[in-house]
Amino acid sequence: MSDAGRRDGPPLVAVTLGEPSGVGPDIVLAIHAAGHRDLPGFFVLADPRMLADRAARLAMPLSIHPISAPHEAAATPVGALAVLPLVNRQAEAPGRIDPDNAAGTIEAIDRATALVLAGEASALVTGPIDKKALYDFGFRHPGHTEYLADLCARRLGRPFTPVMLLTGPDLSCVPVTIHIPLAEVPRQLTAELIETTCRIVAADYRTRLGIPLPRLAVSGLNPHAGEKGAIGTEEETVIRPAIERLRASGIDAFGPLPGDTMFHAEARRGYDVAVCMYHDQALIPAKTLAFDQTVNATLGLPIIRTSPDHGTAADIAGTGRARPDSFLAALRLAGRMAAASPLPAAIA
Repeated sequence: MSDAGRRDGPPLVAVTLGEPSGVGPDIVLAIHAAGHRDLPGFFVLADPRMLADRAARLAMPLSIHPISAPHEAAATPVGALAVLPLVNRQAEAPGRIDPDNAAGTIEAIDRATALVLAGEASALVTGPIDKKALYDFGFRHPGHTEYLADLCARRLGRPFTPVMLLTGPDLSCVPVTIHIPLAEVPRQLTAELIETTCRIVAADYRTRLGIPLPRLAVSGLNPHAGEKGAIGTEEETVIRPAIERLRASGIDAFGPLPGDTMFHAEARRGYDVAVCMYHDQALIPAKTLAFDQTVNATLGLPIIRTSPDHGTAADIAGTGRARPDSFLAALRLAGRMAAASPLPAAIA
C-alpha cells in the first residue's frame, strides 16, 4: 500500500446501508441527526437521492456532503453527512423489495471492502441485507459474511475463514457451527474446526480487542456436557482433545462446560468469550441479555467488519420506529477495533 493510503489519524469507518427497503437508511439517518460525539468518523456509500427521499419521508433535515474518496470526509461541514455516491441508483421504497436495488447493494459492499483493504478506510460497518433480493439478482454466496471473505480472498490471493462473534455489554459468544440444521451439528463438528475457530478468536482478541491472553470458555454439545459419556460422547472424543491441543499451544481455553450453567453472571466473570458448538447455543444467551445492543463482528478477515445484530425489519422501514442501538454499538466497536489495529492486515 502506498503512503497515501496509510491512515495514522483517527479511525474512519465505511458504512453500507444494506437493503434500502429496510431500516438501514432510517437508522443511519437517525444516528447522523442525533450528532453523537463518541462515534468514530464515518462516511456512507449510498445513492444520495434515495437517502434524501428517505429523510424527507421521515421528516428529518439532511445535508449531504458528496465525496469522491474517503479522505475527503475530513472536510465535511458540521451537520452534513459524508456520502460516497453509488454508480447504481436505488429506489426509495420502504417495505417493498425492488429487484433493481440489488446492484447498488452489492456495489456498496464491493467498494467499501476494497477501500478498507486499501487502507483508505479503517473498518467496515454493514447494514442488513435481504438475501432473497440478492439471490434473485444472481448472488451466489450463502450470506454477507461469506461474500466478504470471498472478496478478501480474491483481492489478496489467499483464503480466509470468517468467524462470527456476537458481542454485547455482558457477554461475547462465538458459534463454531452456524447456519446448519441442528441434526447436522454432530456430523460437522470436528476437533479441527473447534481448534481453527478458537485460534482465530484468540488472535483477533489479542490484535483487535487489546486482550493479550483472552480466556475462552468452550461449551459442550450435549446436556450437562455429556455427563462423562453418559449423554453423548462428543465432549470426550471431539471437544476435549481440541481444548487440550489449544492449551498446549498457549491458548487459555477451558471446558467443555455445560451449556446450562456457563451464562449466568458469576460464570461470565470467568471468561472473555464463550465458544459454543451451535448457532442457538450462542445466540440465545447473547440476544436474551442484550437484544438491542449486541453486535455481530466478523473475525478471521484481513479487515475489521461489524454489523448490527438485526435484520432488515422492512415492516417498520420508513416509519421512524427503528431503534439505532445495535448500529450505534457496531460503529463504536468498529472504532475501538480500528484504534487497536489502525493499519489493515492486508498491507502485510
